Order: sequence, then C-alpha cells, then structure tokens
Amino acid sequence: MSAPRRILVYGVYGSGKSTLAARLAEHLGLQWYPVDDLLWQPGWVEVPVAQQRSRIEEICRRDRWIIDGAYHGWRDVPLARADLVVGLDYPRWRSFGRLLRRTVRRVATGEVICNGNRESLGSVLSADSILVWHVTAFGRARRRMRAWRADPSGPPVVLVRSPAELDVWLGGLPRRRGRAGPAGG
Repeated sequence: MSAPRRILVYGVYGSGKSTLAARLAEHLGLQWYPVDDLLWQPGWVEVPVAQQRSRIEEICRRDRWIIDGAYHGWRDVPLARADLVVGLDYPRWRSFGRLLRRTVRRVATGEVICNGNRESLGSVLSADSILVWHVTAFGRARRRMRAWRADPSGPPVVLVRSPAELDVWLGGLPRRRGRAGPAGG
C-alpha cells in the first residue's frame, strides 16, 4: 500500500480520532489539523458553519493533511479530497467507556482542550453533554462509515473494530519523512 497523503479519521465521540490522527501524523509525516480547534472559539462558542466550511476547504485544498472528524455542514469537503478514510468502528461500550474516562479526567484536572475551553461538571450534566451526544450519534456515525465503505465512488475506507486491529493496520503502513504533528488553528 502506498502511503496516503490526505486522511480523514472518523468515528463517534470518544472513539480515539484525535489520538489516531496524532499517531498517523507521526507515522506518515503529515500535518494534522485538529477539527475541534477549527470549530470552537473560547467559551465554547461554535464557529458559524459557513466559516467552519471555509476553514476545512482551505485545509483540504492542500496536498497533505489529516483531519480528525467531519461534520454536517462540510462533511462533503474532506470526502471529496481524501485518499483514505479511517473509520473507528468500535463497539459502543468501548467508545463510551473511553469518552467517560476522558471526560471525568478533564473535569477533575481542569485540562484545557481546544482554544482554552474546558469541560465542566455543568457541561457534562447538561442536555448538550458530550456523553449525551455520544449516545445519540453512535448509530448514525456507524451507519455513515459503513455506507462510505460500500460506496465505490468515494475514497477507500478502512474500518477498524478494535485497538489491536488498529495497531496491526498501522504496522502495515509505510513510514514517511516530513513535518508531522498538529497544526496551529
């Protein structure tokens, strides 16, 4: 397999998209553009969808990139340019467990995430909680990844169903040299 140059990492909240994007950036020497940094302003103010789309279009016009998500207002943009989609198709219990552990850790430590934002107990207990989002989005994300894989007109899709399967797949990728890591938002 030749090394892909434009990769969309996809999965439900908590599946490990950002972790995988960082690993791929290191392994392949590609620039990673963390989607959350592009979508959220300080104070958890969402960037308007038209501006999100513009930011993603600018990234996807480049020859080499990794992005760790694709959302409703601009999902078509990376799909049209990606060499590869890697779907984290883990069981619900695994991704929800990861999300719960991560969320508890972030609340307890006050960890800064995107653009100075932090998760709080109030946000976790709200109707807009990322935990609620996971529950409501899981089935849609899974169906979407599987539909992409079945669509011969789209980019190739690799679905991984466990961390062990992911490690085997990553081990089979060629290594590239070059600048790697997250890009500044």
